[in-house]
Amino acid sequence: MAKNKVLPVVGWRELVHLPELGLSGIPAKIDTGARTSSLHATVIEEFERDGQKYVRFAVDFPQQKVRQICEAVHVDIRGITSSNGGTQYRYVIKTPMRIGDAEFRAEISLANRSDMKFPMLVGRSSLRRRFVVDSGYSWLQTPELETKKGHKP
Repeated sequence: MAKNKVLPVVGWRELVHLPELGLSGIPAKIDTGARTSSLHATVIEEFERDGQKYVRFAVDFPQQKVRQICEAVHVDIRGITSSNGGTQYRYVIKTPMRIGDAEFRAEISLANRSDMKFPMLVGRSSLRRRFVVDSGYSWLQTPELETKKGHKP
């Protein structure tokens, strides 16, 4: 670890913002066991614009009955090993991510997370050299929510 560099602390869940996609306040689980961050999305189509590969996808917010259509440069299609050990091939995009006051470009895989509690997962490649994790708290970088102590959702 770099000497004298104090990193901001995230809890085991935080609200995440993806400004270029027009998405804000996404409840996310902070998961140091996952390498790549993941967003619940339904891929609609792949297309090219100015010689670059893009992907168009839908992000659903069932509680609000809202479907947001997003477009992003698609970096790769990768085999991602899920927590149950199976490998899925997923689109990976690169887009700015903001947690608290920190904004940075992050690689995010698009996956069906409808059976998961959180529509987004923040993996260790997004956390590395930017944050430390205190799994005993939630919402440490989410000023609009009250910090909660403990592990219960």
